Amino acid sequence: MTKAEKVNDILAILEHYYPHPPIPLHHKDAYTLLISVLLSAQCTDERVNKTTPSLFKQADNPYDMVKMSVDEIREIIKPCGLSPMKSKGIYGLSKILIEKYDGKVPDSFEALEELPAVGHKTASVVMTQWFGVPAFPVDTHIHRLAYRWGLSNGKSVEQTEKDLKRLIPESKWNKAHLQIIYFGREYCPARGHVWETCPICSKYMRKDLRD
Repeated sequence: MTKAEKVNDILAILEHYYPHPPIPLHHKDAYTLLISVLLSAQCTDERVNKTTPSLFKQADNPYDMVKMSVDEIREIIKPCGLSPMKSKGIYGLSKILIEKYDGKVPDSFEALEELPAVGHKTASVVMTQWFGVPAFPVDTHIHRLAYRWGLSNGKSVEQTEKDLKRLIPESKWNKAHLQIIYFGREYCPARGHVWETCPICSKYMRKDLRD
């Protein structure tokens, strides 16, 4: 079997299990999505979705956000972890959005990645899920699965992103990224994984991980 055939089969399996994957983070516009993705760093989407309603009730736009202090923001977002860094980032990026972009979230990777606490992965999620620009955000879970399935060598998240972009057609990047996230949660977890019963690992798991 060629690599292309293997990738096509994996995509077909993902499509079978998750034909319509929803965006996991609750949001109503580019700003609330950006804040939610920022909060999701080293935190579960479920916890973010429980935390953002109280934050967005007070401030669901940059103008209201900068009326709060960094400490007030930090107090609300504490359940998401890394709150000192994230609260400074949220306040700082909100200020920049007002000063540079009339309160709107910019629609380019470069502009997004210049914002405080916004890395490449966060920018990629916003670009693809809100602006519809092809991107393949790779978090630690996708990185782990790509290695487990033999789609990447696992050297770095950056390398995994390059490999997946090369192997998967651009038109499927956004959907495949979400499908892999949902599939990993349900069928291919990091711990307690029984590879023999996993629809993908039972066929494609790396031989050196099967012990």
